Amino acid sequence: MSRRRVVPRRPVPPDPKYNSRLVSMIVRRIMRHGKKSLAFKIVYDALKTIEEKTGSDPLELFEKAIRNVTPLVEVKARRVGGATYQVPMEVRPARGTTLALRWLVQYSRARGGETMASKLANELMDAAKETGSAIRKREETHRMAEANKAFAHYRY
Repeated sequence: MSRRRVVPRRPVPPDPKYNSRLVSMIVRRIMRHGKKSLAFKIVYDALKTIEEKTGSDPLELFEKAIRNVTPLVEVKARRVGGATYQVPMEVRPARGTTLALRWLVQYSRARGGETMASKLANELMDAAKETGSAIRKREETHRMAEANKAFAHYRY
């Protein structure tokens, strides 16, 4: 890890259909082996499925799901005098969004279902209702931070 300079953040261009940066970000998480057109097809099919099942704006539900999954605190390992402590730290907004997208894609892949689009749609709908595996992961992260609150004074 280089300690010389801070690498500037690259701007994420919005997707062509919904003009949303979040949709573009989840496409990049779903993409495997550089197959971006397939990833776009999966995400757009999932959003279409959400619209058919709920009858509401899929982009609104998608943003609500991400808001619900985004963690506020996390624990980071910190070595102090030979011991490793799990130190609770606040999550910056960009990292929170990244974690939320990562968890949504990870638990969508792990779900049972026919296609990736249907699994992603189901996970997003569950996250919007505050149920599902990604929400459980956020609650678990918050519990870990709460349990290790005594080590908060070891922050960097």
